[in-house]
Amino acid sequence: MSITTDHSSLNANPAIAAARQALLELPAPEPVPAVSMIAEGRLGIVGDLEAALGWAERLIAQREVFVVASGPAVELDPELGCRVVFADSVALSGHLGSFELSWQQQGGATSQVVDVVLDLSSAPLLNRVELPPGYLAPGRDPLDQALAVIDLLAFDGEFEKPRYVTVNDRLCAHSRAQKSGCSNCIESCASVAIRSDGDKIALDPYLCQGCGTCTTVCPSGALSFQYPRVADSGLALKRQLQAWRDAGGAAPAILFHSAERGSKALTALQRQGRSLPADFITVECWSADSVGLELLLGAVAFGACRVAVLGAGSHDLAPLRRQAVLGQAILGGLGFSGDYLRIVDSDADADWPAALAAWPAPAALKPAEFRLLGDKRASLEFIVDHLVKQSASVPDSLDLPAGAPFGSVAVSDACTLCMACAGACPAGALKAAADAPRLSFIERNCLQCGLCETTCPEQAIALTPRLLLKDRRQERMLREAEVFCCTSCGKPMGAAPTILNMISKLAGHSMFASPEAKARLSMCGDCRVVDLIQHEDGLKAREMTE
Repeated sequence: MSITTDHSSLNANPAIAAARQALLELPAPEPVPAVSMIAEGRLGIVGDLEAALGWAERLIAQREVFVVASGPAVELDPELGCRVVFADSVALSGHLGSFELSWQQQGGATSQVVDVVLDLSSAPLLNRVELPPGYLAPGRDPLDQALAVIDLLAFDGEFEKPRYVTVNDRLCAHSRAQKSGCSNCIESCASVAIRSDGDKIALDPYLCQGCGTCTTVCPSGALSFQYPRVADSGLALKRQLQAWRDAGGAAPAILFHSAERGSKALTALQRQGRSLPADFITVECWSADSVGLELLLGAVAFGACRVAVLGAGSHDLAPLRRQAVLGQAILGGLGFSGDYLRIVDSDADADWPAALAAWPAPAALKPAEFRLLGDKRASLEFIVDHLVKQSASVPDSLDLPAGAPFGSVAVSDACTLCMACAGACPAGALKAAADAPRLSFIERNCLQCGLCETTCPEQAIALTPRLLLKDRRQERMLREAEVFCCTSCGKPMGAAPTILNMISKLAGHSMFASPEAKARLSMCGDCRVVDLIQHEDGLKAREMTE
């Protein structure tokens, strides 16, 4: 993360100069692990025969070319210099250096691995927002095809890319026992790098392009952005805002922007002779989509009175807007009046700098002393605690919009205390007591993932998005019941609602039609066997004759 500004304005704005200097004095962050990809010159071309062979003939001298042509098979020159197969249905998977083209033939499925792919099909093989490097689908236009070929020829040799996102399976709330929970990351991934893998998710670091939306929408912090890490970004924010204040700057504001498209938008602004408001510190990050709630509210907690994200380069601003709405709901609910958070759609509003200049500055909070951590939920806990301390009037709880990662769980009288919900909860929010049939709840841990709701066989659970502000760390009881004891020996058998529910469901079965058989349902296993031997009139083995 870095600060970008017009160097000519440094002397005119000492606070900006101080913020920039503070950033330069920060220690270098630890390097991010990388993944390597090797392209060895294997080019796959997919499309109609004439266009595919046209490019194959031009590139045979530079690359090992493999062609999958659509349409009926025809006889080709054996001296062509490349392999050609005919198939009307082709599938593509993989990544740079390891793309796999597959198709059906009479003998079954066949495939070929190539390093890069030139897709000349009218309907591209890959339909994604973010296409993997080494795959280009220029369509039928000859000029677009030529430009695509130039780009593909650059993929030669070994390439490295950061592992933008790490996954902590222990925190993942995707699924339990084939019951669906949170799929936010899968639904938001622009590069289709995340897939369901049983009860967890699997992230392909070769496909991931680092947009970071998955980390923004993840409620638990199971997905964490690494380029840069939130802890490093938080420290940079804190130091810059402190330096701004020490230099006499007032009402500081933050503008997050992406390293590529956002920086270009700011450069274009300067070329037009325009500038941002003088009280905005521009903060560069790899992707604007990775700026989640902990960074938005963290900047406010560190003393920024306005925090904006420049959406240039974003695949979809909806997740960012939901984060801003959620953060604003928390601030407003705590009595901090004014508009603290904004998402700037620079593509839709050409005059966005003027909108920032006209943005009234709310009151800045007393700067927090803590640092943001790599643990998303822990950082948000620190932030909420700080906001509560600054608030003049703290309600018991705040209503939050649907989809918020905080909330309450309620159980109805239909609950039988089977404890399936406690077993499914990935965050330890629902707990089964060891000494009694009792279900308790710790609201601060709840992710609102819905796994408890989908797991409950009695449909007795309801979720309510909210932020509990008082006693949110305390465990509270949701439901308690008496222990059901064997009607014969008195041995405890389990929660009374669970046993009674089982008896009710089995009472109509033909096996329990007699009063004696029905009575055994309320006995423990040992007593049931004894009673069956003593009272059943069935034929005994010793009474059998030949």
